[in-house]
Amino acid sequence: MKQGAVIFDHTTTSVKGAKQRTAYWKSEGFVYQHAPVFMGPQNALESTGFMLVSGAQSIIEKYEPQLSEMTGKLLNFGAEEGKAAGIKLSGNLFLLSVTAGIADALALAKVHGIQPSELLHLFNNWNPGAMVPARLKKIAEGKFNEPSWELNMARKDAGLMLSAAKEGGTNLTIIPAIADVMDQWIAKGHGSDDWSVIAKDSL
Repeated sequence: MKQGAVIFDHTTTSVKGAKQRTAYWKSEGFVYQHAPVFMGPQNALESTGFMLVSGAQSIIEKYEPQLSEMTGKLLNFGAEEGKAAGIKLSGNLFLLSVTAGIADALALAKVHGIQPSELLHLFNNWNPGAMVPARLKKIAEGKFNEPSWELNMARKDAGLMLSAAKEGGTNLTIIPAIADVMDQWIAKGHGSDDWSVIAKDSL
């Protein structure tokens, strides 16, 4: 590549790595813009999905038309270098957690003789994913004293899940860890709060 070339990096990287590469390529006479994506192969073919950017706004503004053509939506998170990388990692963490949750749900369903197609029928009609923005907003605002599902009740249900799994001779991946965190918050006196209080220390 000749000096002056523009490099768009769509890989998922660490925040530290994104900052280091931005500085390195700039010192070598190149423009480097980290732009991680939430796009699978089909999204890439169809120019759909989401692309994240942050950093020098002059660069982002200049190349926004080209980047926008590549994806369904370009999300700009401001001038802080590396922020897009951090947000991408947080998003991927959520995806991993969802898949682990699905695995636990399938394992528990199997114990009860419930077919995956029957669980899919539930989620085709009741979409818990639609609740994520409202749940995140509630956690961010710290409104834990207005419970829609008390921590004590959620822990009771987690106990039922664990007991059923044990009786059925199967292991759950994430529910035991969640139950442990619930117990810690109940011990602190938050049993009557909304169960999402377990996320309070993450704020």
